[in-house]
Amino acid sequence: MNFAEDRPIYLQIMDEIIQQIIAGKLKPGEKISAVREMAVQLSTNPNTVQRSLQELERMNILYSERGKGRFVTSNQTVLENLNQEKVAQVMNDYLSNMKHLGFSTTEALEKLQHFIEEDQE
Repeated sequence: MNFAEDRPIYLQIMDEIIQQIIAGKLKPGEKISAVREMAVQLSTNPNTVQRSLQELERMNILYSERGKGRFVTSNQTVLENLNQEKVAQVMNDYLSNMKHLGFSTTEALEKLQHFIEEDQE
């Protein structure tokens, strides 16, 4: 994973895990890698990984079972909210970028619709 300089690494790790959950690469109830293993995979400090995982636990996205490890939540409400939040973030980013380019919300949506129609041809 290549980390951006403009955001804390622990937040980028959290985003990556959330993206894997939303994309279905990490399934509800699935055990995730141990802190040290993940730190080696990501070439980062185990404390940074630990902070990411603790935050995800605080958000009820992950949970711990003593002596067994950390797992992705099976709570469908949490997973649906996570998905909706990520979609809203992506859409807000798109609209913000289009406004920065000088397009209104309506124009941005029209451009998106046109892009989708071209992609389907």
